[in-house]
Amino acid sequence: MKKLFKNTTCLLAAAMLSTSGIQAQGTPRDMDRFIDDLMKKMTVEEKIGQLNLPVTGEIVTGQAKSSGVANQIVQSRVGGLFGLKGVDRIRELQQLAVEKSRLGIPLIFGLDVIHGYETVFPIPLGLSCTWDLEAIEQSARIAATEASADGIAWTFSPMVDISRDPRWGRVSEGNGEDPFLGGAIAQAMVRGYQGSNPDQQLTRNDQIMACVKHYALYGAAEAGRDYNTVDMSRQRMFNEYLYPYQAAVDAGVGSVMASFNEVDGVPATANRWLMTDLLRGQWGFQGFVVTDYTGIAEMVQHGIGDLQTVSARALNAGIDMDMVSDGFASTLKKSLDEGKVSMEAIDQACRRMLEAKYKLGLFDDPYKYCDTKRPARDIFNKEHRATARRIAASSFVLLKNQPMQGKAEPILPLKKQGTVAVIGPLGNTRSNMPGTWSVAARLDAYPSLYEGLKEMLAGKAEVLWAKGSNLMSDASYEERATMFGRSLNRDQRTDQQLLDEALATAVRADVIIAALGESSEMSGESSSRSELGIPDTQRALLEALLATGKPVVLTLFTGRPLTLCWEQEHVPAILNVWFGGSEAAYAIGDVLFGDVNPSGKLTMSFPKNVGQIPIYYAHKNTGRPLAEGHWFEKFRSNYLDVDNEPLYPFGYGLSYTTFQYSDVSLSSQTLTADSSITATVTLTNNGQRDGAEVVQLYIHDLVGSSTRPVRELRGFQKVFLKAGESRQITFQITPDLLRYYNYELQHVAEPGDFDVMIGGNSQQLKSARFTLK
Repeated sequence: MKKLFKNTTCLLAAAMLSTSGIQAQGTPRDMDRFIDDLMKKMTVEEKIGQLNLPVTGEIVTGQAKSSGVANQIVQSRVGGLFGLKGVDRIRELQQLAVEKSRLGIPLIFGLDVIHGYETVFPIPLGLSCTWDLEAIEQSARIAATEASADGIAWTFSPMVDISRDPRWGRVSEGNGEDPFLGGAIAQAMVRGYQGSNPDQQLTRNDQIMACVKHYALYGAAEAGRDYNTVDMSRQRMFNEYLYPYQAAVDAGVGSVMASFNEVDGVPATANRWLMTDLLRGQWGFQGFVVTDYTGIAEMVQHGIGDLQTVSARALNAGIDMDMVSDGFASTLKKSLDEGKVSMEAIDQACRRMLEAKYKLGLFDDPYKYCDTKRPARDIFNKEHRATARRIAASSFVLLKNQPMQGKAEPILPLKKQGTVAVIGPLGNTRSNMPGTWSVAARLDAYPSLYEGLKEMLAGKAEVLWAKGSNLMSDASYEERATMFGRSLNRDQRTDQQLLDEALATAVRADVIIAALGESSEMSGESSSRSELGIPDTQRALLEALLATGKPVVLTLFTGRPLTLCWEQEHVPAILNVWFGGSEAAYAIGDVLFGDVNPSGKLTMSFPKNVGQIPIYYAHKNTGRPLAEGHWFEKFRSNYLDVDNEPLYPFGYGLSYTTFQYSDVSLSSQTLTADSSITATVTLTNNGQRDGAEVVQLYIHDLVGSSTRPVRELRGFQKVFLKAGESRQITFQITPDLLRYYNYELQHVAEPGDFDVMIGGNSQQLKSARFTLK
């Protein structure tokens, strides 16, 4: 039998245009007819093989034929592979599938391309703090360009889980606490990966298929503990957690990944309401659903059956591809024979996998992503790195900036002169700069903060470094927090010896940059924390540095909101740099020394202490609310030992300039079903530097048939103004912006009064009122 990729009689209408890299693809009818014809030739075993996604591990080029998966590929027991990096390796395995298997069906190759490939962008939580959808889309576009040049056709991104609990380490991978912002970012990421034109997505060889995850509710795990139980009402699901997944579907995302947690008492991977009724029935999703890593096998531990039982439940729920568990491959044929799954269900899952490969153009050219000339041109090039540097600088959030005692000017920006001391365990580590889930990163290729500043300030200022402390006093904790090649090379000297060296270095300096916080693997998957402060030895180091009387800038590395009450009280300047990616060192230097004016705004509230968690801006009132700014009143909803306010609210972030907002004016005080209202403020940069401000629009529904949050984000614009410049900023308010899911889960905009609030963060707002008729 001829191989499909050579079959000139196949019904594909497309032809490869090698000069442009664009592949015209057939119509949906062409695809259906092609897949119908193919599936008639497939055995049951070959169909089930399309649903199997094993992990490869590292396979050296030239060893594919002797690798553990080679026999499975030749026997058509594999639909795709993930975890493999390198175009030569991928081409070799694709050749096995295309030339050695019976029907020559190509494989799909996937990888965790989360916030860049070898050019690494800030962690997603940091990216979200840019509030710049164009920049976020561009980061995904570059990631797709680089990954596709190395053979990857499918990424397990974007992760859009809403979370309001910073104990959960995977907040570093998400977009923060707000579903409106999260949905906008989800769509930007899908466009970046798959293509901005919905009619031409996945046609180019530098576009890859996105996979929105983790569907659903994964970020609401109890106690902030990864993989833990989730339980909430349907109304809360729809109003606060589900929207970003739906937004990704609306943007045309090609695949969806099931989450580990349960939903309504049933693991998501076996939840038919979630995977079929909602995802496909209500939202109209047309792609395929893959499990998370060993998601099917883990349902045995959930307690809903043995491997055969849970595999059948997963297929019947609407799961199409089994990642790693080997449940489909090893049990579905038996379940079919026993009547526990139908041939129709297997056919449907197989069809969805073949459709994905068709849409990617792999049947027309199985080596579409295997151009060996592309890596040298398209990966980690000068242009990509410059973009990553610019985006990283815009993600940093200036939390505090005050003058030293007796001085008039704030500490930041620093002057490029004198002696600068970089002190702290995160000040001279290359491998921690990219942040968690940067699996394709060149860990030794990116400069540390010390190295980057030394290069940038050469000939202008002397740059010194001292470690000052280990990451924390507990050596075993540090080992857990520096996995996957991210070691900080724990120093065996005593805490006092390290501190003495740091203080001796500080004495020689004019200014101290304290590089402190989390290591990159202290956040991310399976990196939950019950305490969120800067670790003990680092805190002691910071106190000692402040006691020198020298100007100290806390350059905070973190993958989550931390509890920083002491630091906010005592440290004059705090710049949160998250984990800024491959160009982080240069981007930090750009902001610290004033070449870039910081413009990042928080997308998660920072608590004062862990006891306040969960804390988020879009909370609801109780019957006994405490007025904002008050504390303490007996028989009100509050604490005895701390007020109800976050340390830093959602949307907060300072600049080297200042912005002033006028009062809000409305084009009308009445909104009807077929009209809109224009809300306007005048924004003025009344400082001395050019800068960008994120103007945020919030809505409060004063009276509803169900209780409503005190405010909800419903619009934002990032605006650049020159010093002294003013500009009118307008937002259009339509009834659609006022909709929510009521008790009966109807999506309604209910008549009544609404407050519209505009400002620079979720607390400092100007407001006006209108009525929906």
